[in-house]
Amino acid sequence: MKRSQTIPLIDRIAALGDQTRLRVLRLAEVQELSVGEIARVVQLPQSTVSRHLKLLSETGWLVRRSEGTASLYSLTQDDLTPEARAMWQALREPLAREGEWVEDQKRLKAVLAERRTDSLSFFGRVGGEWDAVRTDLFGAKFTTLAMLGLIRRDWVVVDLGCGTGNAAESLAPFVDRVYAVDLSGPMLDAARERLADQSNVTFVQAPADATTLADRSVDAAVCVLVLHHLDHPERAVAEMSRVLRATRGGGTVLIVDMVAHERDEYRRTMGHKHLGFSREVMTEMMQHAGLVDIRYHELAGEPEARGPALFIATGRGDAR
Repeated sequence: MKRSQTIPLIDRIAALGDQTRLRVLRLAEVQELSVGEIARVVQLPQSTVSRHLKLLSETGWLVRRSEGTASLYSLTQDDLTPEARAMWQALREPLAREGEWVEDQKRLKAVLAERRTDSLSFFGRVGGEWDAVRTDLFGAKFTTLAMLGLIRRDWVVVDLGCGTGNAAESLAPFVDRVYAVDLSGPMLDAARERLADQSNVTFVQAPADATTLADRSVDAAVCVLVLHHLDHPERAVAEMSRVLRATRGGGTVLIVDMVAHERDEYRRTMGHKHLGFSREVMTEMMQHAGLVDIRYHELAGEPEARGPALFIATGRGDAR
């Protein structure tokens, strides 16, 4: 008789009485994973995850396999007793519909993508080490920042809702002029201090839907993590469209924000007016503003990121 068949049913049921353990089981059913990989997906310390894995293994829910010095965990329904299989099948479908599982899946995809960077070793010993060496020598941001060199040097860009100047700081070295627009005086003060060495940044205190910039005066308008704070985000999108130049294909709008999510507590804790934006909502908003060639692309999740997934939406002016 298998040991799993001798485990008391009440112990199996008790092991399912924790949301984190249910998330772990769902992950282990999708993919055999190490302790560290599971910890990155559920965003908990490895010690905490190890305790959950120990209990799930002892109660017959997970199978543990060793590869070298690593322990790998998986859930295979065929290995469960009929009673346990019936319990799990009753739980797994409701779990799959929860917003938390959607975010777990995105982080799992990112973890597995990092694993696949090395075609020679399951744990990414070669590829992982090379990435670590590059980061150690040059930092983690240089590739992304280097891509800004593709922007035309004579562009004028407006950073709508610039905050403390994060996007403006990246753009300024590569373009002719950046207009950093924000309604908050303290935010603009912080941005001025941050960008004190950049002579091509003009600071404008104004709301996102009324920048005071002239019609058709910029080549690109960017708006990073701002729209979800606005009562009427469509007005800010229309404002970006208004200030785009008619030349060079009509100018470009770039919006970064959260994918539609269910974290209603953000309304209370951070004053969010919108819980992200779906592809359909964002596309309709941009089309209504007169933009064309609209694209909506979800960014690959970072395992360490605790917030909802992000998207990039781009569109062009109509080259009036």
